[in-house]
Amino acid sequence: MVTRRQFNLGMASLAFTGLFTHFKALGASPSRIAMAAEKAYGPLLPDPNGILDLPAGFSYRVISKLGDMMSDGLPVPDRADGMGCIAIDEERVVLVRNHEIAPSKDFAEQLKHLQPFKNQAYDSINGEYPLAGGTSNIIYNTKTGQIEDQFMSLLGTIRNCAGGTTPWGSWLTCEENVATASEHLGKDHGFVFEIPASATGLVDPIPLKDMGRFNHEATCIDPSTGIVYLTEDRPDSLFYRFIPNKPGQLQKGGILQALAVKGQPQFDTRNWSTPQMPMLQAFDSEWITLDDVYSKNDDLRERGHAKGAAVFARGEGIHFDNGEMYFCCTSGGAEELGQIMRYVPSSAEGTPAEKEAPGQLSLFLESPDKSTFNYGDNIVIAPNDHLIVCEDQYSDTVNNHLKGVTQDGQTYDLAAVRWQTEPAGVCFSPDGSTLFVNLYSPTATIAIQGPWEQFKA
Repeated sequence: MVTRRQFNLGMASLAFTGLFTHFKALGASPSRIAMAAEKAYGPLLPDPNGILDLPAGFSYRVISKLGDMMSDGLPVPDRADGMGCIAIDEERVVLVRNHEIAPSKDFAEQLKHLQPFKNQAYDSINGEYPLAGGTSNIIYNTKTGQIEDQFMSLLGTIRNCAGGTTPWGSWLTCEENVATASEHLGKDHGFVFEIPASATGLVDPIPLKDMGRFNHEATCIDPSTGIVYLTEDRPDSLFYRFIPNKPGQLQKGGILQALAVKGQPQFDTRNWSTPQMPMLQAFDSEWITLDDVYSKNDDLRERGHAKGAAVFARGEGIHFDNGEMYFCCTSGGAEELGQIMRYVPSSAEGTPAEKEAPGQLSLFLESPDKSTFNYGDNIVIAPNDHLIVCEDQYSDTVNNHLKGVTQDGQTYDLAAVRWQTEPAGVCFSPDGSTLFVNLYSPTATIAIQGPWEQFKA
């Protein structure tokens, strides 16, 4: 399978690889492989409101923020993380927004306002107060720029980090927590839940257990097969796929597998102490079937690796488009500043015939310094085929950006966050006109518009 991006990379990446090698040979700063902002959409202009710096021609609107009262009588929660955008009709979309909230020491006082919703929540503290993690839905009119409704759609989960949209119009929200039932908790955690775009309030919280119990991060789905791909946020994470028994009906179960590099068991993609993965080199893959996928021992990745699965450095956001997917590994690379992996499924993905034509894994980007790319997290593919990535690094002085990544692997600053927080949940409206993004804490959901097609390099 040759996609439009691969075709361009076949030509442009040769020059890029040579340029990188040339700079290293000269002892020059590898940051020179990053594209100057002036060559992209232009320099970032200081935001007089102190929220988000953008290039000329771009504008933003804060459409929802922490504490806003929603239609269900609950305030917008904090820690807005992953998010998906799903069309409702020609004018309206639903944004399904994760809230990465875990119980704290003073949980009883914090959760009292949720008590009326106890019977609709997945789990609660001491059987009394619903856990505050979950999702909220925003019904947004892209023509008027107004919110038409806003409400909680899932309650009772822990640290809903990222997830992914489905081809059939729903959002998969992932728990990045593997707490087990205890004297305070009623149920095990570490699962994926599905939120339909048609939800008008809290949904029935059914964990999709066959998709595994682990530190879930994000998902994407190949619409041609219905196979779900999943990342895991651990320093020694695996890359998973879920082959459903019934495509489009994930609650009917399926098989969970982990990716291995063909002929090289326990391959280490992280390039930390002993680099094994050169940029842009394609590796044939094979998939290892996992058992006891919802073990209470939080050992799925360890058992998968022992069977030969490849290891990744904190798998994060993932996005599928045009026959291929990209996912971030936050702390991967020799400098531990982040990598972006590409996986191109087999033309016979998930069938016995894939052994003859395996899917291919490659390292698309590895950051040589902080100015190029620093701890990539959530990711989306823009209308111009660039990747838009949220940086997620914390320091005494905030320095997180929305990074653009061109088809030949050069990076540029699309936006700079002025708050001491991370951007998260990047997703485009179906017509490609609006980029939605969350500021993690205090929660702010932002709609960005601009001349996306102006820069296509």
